Amino acid sequence: MDHISFSVKEGEIFGFLGPNGAGKTTTINMLTTLLKPTEGSATVAGFDVEREDNKIRSIVGLVPQDLTVDEDLTGMENMLLQARLYHVPMSTAKQRIMDVLGLLGLGDAAKRKVETYSGGMRKRLELAEGLIHYPRVLFLDEPTLGLDVQTRVTMWDYIRGLRDEQKITMFLTTHYMEEADALCDRIAIIDFGKIIALDTPRELKQSLGGDIIEIALDNNDQDLTDILASLPSVKEVKNHNDVYRITVVRGEEALPNIIEKVLQKKIKIRRVSLTEPTLDQVYLEYTGRTMRETEGSHEETRRMRRYMRMVRR
Repeated sequence: MDHISFSVKEGEIFGFLGPNGAGKTTTINMLTTLLKPTEGSATVAGFDVEREDNKIRSIVGLVPQDLTVDEDLTGMENMLLQARLYHVPMSTAKQRIMDVLGLLGLGDAAKRKVETYSGGMRKRLELAEGLIHYPRVLFLDEPTLGLDVQTRVTMWDYIRGLRDEQKITMFLTTHYMEEADALCDRIAIIDFGKIIALDTPRELKQSLGGDIIEIALDNNDQDLTDILASLPSVKEVKNHNDVYRITVVRGEEALPNIIEKVLQKKIKIRRVSLTEPTLDQVYLEYTGRTMRETEGSHEETRRMRRYMRMVRR
């Protein structure tokens, strides 16, 4: 990490968005006291990560990137083991376990061996283990890595529910743009160990300048650049082979005026599209490349493939 600085608000889902190797897991390991910082300082819920590590461990939960559940044990047995590690009294552990498993839709599978679980169920069991001691702060390291799209969306629903119903503060790392956009109240984009942008998903997207309207005209001899640029809410107009790319504020309001102006010139419109900025475009703007181009090391790539094979069994 390279002298990063940020704060997380109580009760929010805070996202660390970046490619493999950017420093996301390293940050989580330091904040959960698994790794000592070489310099600087950090606190979690007011406790210092170096001087008060035991207090931090008692109030945080961790859902690691790699699966740690034991396939030879049942869901209940895995949870009982985790309860002992967190010093949850056995007098209350079983009821608490059933409550947590029920919250995550695993109550009926508690007595089944984990080897019979789907990939999504294993990830939910991993999430349940991080909740067994009712943490104040929950760290989620790539919580949906390797899951199919449908199961990933289901996991998002569970995570949102935990934030809304249990009021848990969450720190989430991901390299999925849509996941960060769907879940996070605020996002820090991290690249090569540096935070290069930090704001709400909406503000990050709006920082690009607005919505994009693309309108293709039919063999037009007139250049409408200046005319379109003079319309309200239009910030920039680019014309390439009669395809106009128009940056606007509030695209859904600006689009009717643009279409009306073109039709007044008796020009046929071949195609119109309106797109809001995406986090992919934000990442491209701030880093100069797409997320797909920012791959980690060969070892990290092999590690991710091994993990995805495990979770998909």
